[in-house]
Amino acid sequence: MSALSPEQLEGLQAFLKDWLRHSGRTQADLRRALQASSIRMPVLLEALQHTYAGEGLTGLAGQLCGIEERWQLEDQAIDTVPAPTAQDGSASLGQLDLLLQEIRSERRD
Repeated sequence: MSALSPEQLEGLQAFLKDWLRHSGRTQADLRRALQASSIRMPVLLEALQHTYAGEGLTGLAGQLCGIEERWQLEDQAIDTVPAPTAQDGSASLGQLDLLLQEIRSERRD
């Protein structure tokens, strides 16, 4: 396979930015998923271009779909973790608990 053209790279970059924004993720999340060396967009694109060179467009799409699936599973796991309770049995809603609830509700919207 050949490398992505400059126009394709530009389109991929725009797609990634939109995807990350709509999924509530960051370039750091994508870096971890790709096991890239940096969160910088050129480095992330280079990692994806490497996949494209070896597996073509199907491989690239499969990799991104796999990342999306992993993220959804992580989100579901976070949503199923029970909230901690105080010793008297009432719900303990400290600052971090409130923040976590807010984040969860924003991701559902």
